Amino acid sequence: MFHQQPEGARVMKKSFSKWMLTLAPILYMILIWILSSMPADAIINTPFSFDRLMKESLHLIEFGILYWLIALALAAHQSWTVKASILAAVVSILYGATDEIHQFFVPYRSATVIDLVKDAIGVLVSFYIMKITYFAKRPSFITSIFQKLNDAE
Repeated sequence: MFHQQPEGARVMKKSFSKWMLTLAPILYMILIWILSSMPADAIINTPFSFDRLMKESLHLIEFGILYWLIALALAAHQSWTVKASILAAVVSILYGATDEIHQFFVPYRSATVIDLVKDAIGVLVSFYIMKITYFAKRPSFITSIFQKLNDAE
């Protein structure tokens, strides 16, 4: 009735998934680097008054996403623990600091402590969401994804 995958196919699929989850944050960090190498208005330039607010809020989103990608990569290779979650947060914030230093040397860009704080807030909000869902053992989409990664270990 049911067609079951051969063991080799399951192992190959699992290996490919791990490889993709590992590659995702690296590619995303490269994208951040490329985008922050461009003048501030090169990518998003809207004529509306909310332009600045939108661009400033992207810091929160951009580095929150980085936390999740690093978290998934780590969870694909080891048990997902609070310590691993802290590591994902620290790496994300340090990359935010690296990005700000990089922008200091890019013409028409600036590096500010406020931008680094916004980067860190985005990471910490994501870390908090992880804490109140997965680590609090609440049923959620996040919990199910990370449990599947842990079970695959």
